[in-house]
Amino acid sequence: MQVEKVIQGLKNEDRKVQQQLYDKYAPILLGICRRYVKVTEDAEDVLIDTFFKIFTNIHQYKGAGSFEGWMKRIAVNESLMLIRKKHNFKLTVEISNIEISSPSKALHNLQEADVLKLLEKLPTGYRTIFNMYVIEGYKHREIAEELGISINTSKSQLILAKKRLKSMLSDQELGDVG
Repeated sequence: MQVEKVIQGLKNEDRKVQQQLYDKYAPILLGICRRYVKVTEDAEDVLIDTFFKIFTNIHQYKGAGSFEGWMKRIAVNESLMLIRKKHNFKLTVEISNIEISSPSKALHNLQEADVLKLLEKLPTGYRTIFNMYVIEGYKHREIAEELGISINTSKSQLILAKKRLKSMLSDQELGDVG
């Protein structure tokens, strides 16, 4: 499928093009939603909301950047909207001067499914900020704006997320976590 034809088909509300796009990108976009949203059913709901936004707001895509990137951004934003509805990020503790040492040896043995399981164990704030910063490439300023928190809260949550992940990796290395 050529991107231009897909976009035109979406603008024409062509159901066949919508189905083809869904079939091709649903697994990718669901993976993004699952990184942010702990409950599978909620992630699936976010995926549906994502495709609804893609289909109804296709006229907003101006061709700047990749179409896939635009869709992924919608998936992230929809995931964040659900998280904001369910969680209050302003109730986090800000910390400073915490150091994180080098990654555990267990990191090299992890598969994608293992990483997702570890991320699922993180508290919502840690997981969300870790995903946004490490995986999606947001800056702390952008995260702060998106979530309505301070830059320092974003930084401290990332530090705490990394610390918790390191601890889980150490436990896994010792065979305590399955």
